[in-house]
Amino acid sequence: MIDLRSDTVTKPTPAMRNAMANAEVGDDVYDDDPTVNRLQEVSAKLLGKEAALFTPSGTMSNAIAMKVHTRPGDEVLMDTEAHSMLYELGLPATIAHVLTRQFRSAKGVPDVEEIRHSFHAESLHNPGTTLILLENTHNRAGGEIIPLGVMREIYQITKSHDASLHLDGARLFNAVTASGVSAAEFVENADSVTFCLSKGLGCPIGSVLCGTHEFIHRARRVRKMLGGGMRQVGILAAAGLYALENHIERLETDHANARLLAQGLAQISGIRVRNISPPTNMVYFDIDASSDVLCRKMRAQNVLANPIEEQTVRLVTHLGVNESQMRETVKIIQEIYEKS
Repeated sequence: MIDLRSDTVTKPTPAMRNAMANAEVGDDVYDDDPTVNRLQEVSAKLLGKEAALFTPSGTMSNAIAMKVHTRPGDEVLMDTEAHSMLYELGLPATIAHVLTRQFRSAKGVPDVEEIRHSFHAESLHNPGTTLILLENTHNRAGGEIIPLGVMREIYQITKSHDASLHLDGARLFNAVTASGVSAAEFVENADSVTFCLSKGLGCPIGSVLCGTHEFIHRARRVRKMLGGGMRQVGILAAAGLYALENHIERLETDHANARLLAQGLAQISGIRVRNISPPTNMVYFDIDASSDVLCRKMRAQNVLANPIEEQTVRLVTHLGVNESQMRETVKIIQEIYEKS
């Protein structure tokens, strides 16, 4: 089976499983798990932040960040198609108790001037804008990257309003790899940042939230409140450490496979690939027929894909697939179209 539904479908490699099996553990709620502590130290150093916190998921990391950066009733700016807006079950309202003001982006890249005019000062009648959330890479924009210059300008605007910027970097290292800069440079214009271990890095579970010592101190309390305090979780942190040491550089292979896939699909009549040279590991394409029907036909030929919209399909490359499978996928979809 060629599974292109998401990079979350990866399974631990034998070497990663070995690292997990041999992990030294302790009770992380007591701050006694040496492997978790090591993961947090390595992550903070890698991103140039003061401290870090291991959490079960990116969704929880985003929830924690919103809760720490804001007060109930505050306003948070985010893209209308941000993951936190569409796929996190309304957590800004249900967990952080904040209002959201949405902005539209061009292929995942915010308009700086729109952002500049979107901030609200707190008044007798209006909530103040205390946080902006950016997503980089941007899932719904096909893995597009917000350029560092844009990030820098938005951060400066944010600081001029005495607000904070949180970066949802679920696929941060895909962006870092494609941009050719260090992770620390990539996130220097963010007060807090989260990255997922369970996507392109190939771990079974986990996310890391990074920020200042004070931010992480408060974040640890919110994690406990949300049920994210874990015990002998070093077995999972060991997977994260292994991934940070061994799975970052190989992300370029995923990007190359995505380009191969996009360029092959672009040759099929009836398929409109949104970006024939995707910057990272996602390929979105539009069709005139039902995406559900196409994905069912693909499944029958042992290819799994996600029908994102009624006539849109998303394919995601990862360490569980290879170049020959990309060519096979294009061939299978070509044959489906030839028979229809």
